[in-house]
This record gives sequence, structure tokens and C-alpha cells, in this order.
Amino acid sequence: MIVTAVPRLTQIVREVWKPLTLLFIWDVIVTVTYYVLPFKAPELPLTLFGSALALFLGFRSNSAYQRWWEGRSLWGLMINASRNLARAARNFLPDPDGRDMKRTIVLRQIAYVNALRCQLRKQKADDEVLRFLSKGEADFALSRTNIANGIVDGTGRRIDLARANGWIDTIQQASIERVLIDIANAQGGMERLKNTPLPNQYRFFPMVFTHLFCILLPIGLVETLGFATPLGSTVAGLMFLAVLAIGDDLVDPFANTVHDLPLSAMCRTIEIDLLQSIGEEAPEPMTPENGVLW
Repeated sequence: MIVTAVPRLTQIVREVWKPLTLLFIWDVIVTVTYYVLPFKAPELPLTLFGSALALFLGFRSNSAYQRWWEGRSLWGLMINASRNLARAARNFLPDPDGRDMKRTIVLRQIAYVNALRCQLRKQKADDEVLRFLSKGEADFALSRTNIANGIVDGTGRRIDLARANGWIDTIQQASIERVLIDIANAQGGMERLKNTPLPNQYRFFPMVFTHLFCILLPIGLVETLGFATPLGSTVAGLMFLAVLAIGDDLVDPFANTVHDLPLSAMCRTIEIDLLQSIGEEAPEPMTPENGVLW
């Protein structure tokens, strides 16, 4: 996620330079043709076309941003639920009997959020997952299709074992189970966003209409702008292409690009809070790299 206060124009241009270059070449061709082979430019209702396209692109960008913000809200819920789980484990499990169980639950939750991060980014489980699980626990989780869900299931079984050993009562078990339900619900919401893209009409038609408008733009402007048509048409096209690119950038909030949610930083936040809650040494928070927080 880009965290700098000033938007980086170079990033926008880097994403749209290919269609923008083609648009500039097309603008030059139309302008040269107008002066070499004079023709009467049709009176295109560009204002009407542009207004309709702007509304269409704005609606699409708002829909994409809602997905991005919902993803951030779900991760906020995950952070809070992780803290609640660690607090419950610390307060409900007495020492010395439940000391190892308490630590295991906390470490499993750190492994869980990192496993979820990898799943959402379509990556294999990395060292941040495996180093918080013992060999047997890691093998069990990795054998599951949904690794993160396997880790949560294992945590639930340990809570039931703590109740069977008499370390917690049924009321405390139910309290922890409610936290696990919040965690599962948050994961389900994230998987829904990841596996359900915007409808095809939201992706296909804005692209077609934007490119069609950019093709018609120099034809409608050449009589007014003359030799300045390539510059004016390209600048106007840049605005529409940039809005189109913004929608594409926000539609998947969990992809591993500069525009997406900083899942690694949020997992590090959970790791710090949970380790400190049981009195263990925690790493430093992640800091932006070149204005980007990953």
C-alpha cells in the first residue's frame, strides 16, 4: 500500500504508458491526415460521451474501492480477534499447568494469520508460518487444502483439551469459541472477496468504452485544437485511462502489489501484540520501503 501523502504520477504513467503511447500515435495520425488529406471532422457529441463514461467509470471505481475497504475492515476485525484470543488464553489458562497450552495457542494464531496472508496472495506457506508451528502441527496443517482453516481447527481442539483437563470451564470455552467464530467469519469474508471478482460487465465494458472514447477524441478535437490535438487528446485520454487503471488496482485488495492492503505489516502487528501479551520478545514493526508498506 502506498503511504506517501503525495500521489506518484510516475506510478500512474507506468501503468498506462502502453495504451497512452498508442493513443498519442493515433492522435498524430489523425492530425497529419487532417492537414494532408483535409476532411470534415464529424460533430461528435464528445461532451455527452465523456460525461456518460465518467459516470460509468466513477461507479466502477466506487465499487472497487468498497471491496478494498471491506478487505481492510475484515483485517481490522482479524487483528482485534487475535488480540482477544491471546488475552483469553492468558487470563483463562492458569500457570503452571496451562503455560505451554497458552503459548501454543498464541503461536498458532500468529502462524494462522501468516498462512491466511499467503493464501490470499496465492503464495506457498512461508517461513513465517512454519516457524511458529511444531513439526507435527505443521504437517497436519499443510496436509489441509485450506491451511489457515486447519490451523484454526487445531486451536479449537486444544481449547477443548484444556476444558477436558479442567483448566477452563465450559463458560470460558464458549467465550473463546466466540472469538474463534469471529476469526472464521473474517476469513470467510476475505475468501469471498478474493474468489468473487467484479462481474464481467464491470470489467469488460468500461475498458471497451474508454478505449473507444479515446479513439474518437482526436477526430472530434482536430478542427478545434489543430496541431495541438495530439497533446490535448493524450492528456484527456490519460485522465480516463488513469481512472480505469484505479478500478483495476483496487478490485483485488489482497494481491501483492503496491496498491493492495499491507498484509505483511498487519501480520507483523499481530505478531508483536501477541508475543508481548505473553511476555516474549517481539520484532520491530514493519516500515515503508520507498513509500510502500507491504
